[in-house]
Amino acid sequence: MPWKTTEKIWHNGKFLNWEDAHIHVLSHVITYGSAVFEGIRCYKTAQGPAIFRLREHMQRLINSAHIYRISAGYSVDDLANAAVELVRLNGLESCYMRPIVLRGYGEAGVDPDGCPIEVYMACWEWGKYLGEAALASGVDVCVSSWTRPAPNTLPQMAKAAANYMNSQLIRMEAKVNGYVEGIALDVNGYVSEGSGENIFLVMDGTLVTPQLSNSALPGITRSTIVTLCRDLGIPVSEQLIPREMLYLAQEVFFVGTAAEVTPIRSVDRIKVGAGARGPITHQLQDEFFAYTEARKPDIHGWLTPVPVAASASVR
Repeated sequence: MPWKTTEKIWHNGKFLNWEDAHIHVLSHVITYGSAVFEGIRCYKTAQGPAIFRLREHMQRLINSAHIYRISAGYSVDDLANAAVELVRLNGLESCYMRPIVLRGYGEAGVDPDGCPIEVYMACWEWGKYLGEAALASGVDVCVSSWTRPAPNTLPQMAKAAANYMNSQLIRMEAKVNGYVEGIALDVNGYVSEGSGENIFLVMDGTLVTPQLSNSALPGITRSTIVTLCRDLGIPVSEQLIPREMLYLAQEVFFVGTAAEVTPIRSVDRIKVGAGARGPITHQLQDEFFAYTEARKPDIHGWLTPVPVAASASVR
């Protein structure tokens, strides 16, 4: 997916032109992967652009930084206000947002002490991550030979750049073998997540998903789906999932900010259910997009509107 550049990027409280957002090649983050980030979607609604679960994403960004002893220097309110103003300045009806907190150019060596903290935020138009058709027809995936790191190696509750080197291996292996995406197991052989998505299975009317202790990211869309299930009366179980349950489930689907709610039609070339989007997946998709696109009342407070003439205070 090529970049669709926009006009402005936010950096440490100021707005830069897209082409002026640079870091030094010897910044700590480049050699050592010392960054945390978020992916956030802003949706087009009849009332104007609205950012989905903005505060929850910014809180997770701060939490990820805290795990790595990084002080972002901005509150959730600061970052949320900056996000609203960034979308407004770039004049976008819908977009994908990428806040990044990184260790910059300071001192050599693994020890990051002495390296400045840089905070950037960009946004751009981005379509459906796994393809527009995938939302209806589903995707073919495989169980990856690459496992998720154990929790005591790289913290999996942090959305850290370094973790995504593992994700790249999973995604590249899947692609070269003819699949759209891969599913990772954890260090004990239980289902964890996709390369950049949480996963749900439907087993006899119950929605089943891995526990966070299975090296799964605490996904914002994951928690959204759990809430929607509660509203709809669909039981949810967070539990250990052996690999073979993927083959026996009636439905399987990915969720994530990028992937949204994407059905899985086969795993390791074994058909899932009828080999098409199942009824519960379809129902949850409809509910999810009804809320993100403000076609239902925002009873959960998930949408942050972007006023056309916003005067958000930013640092």
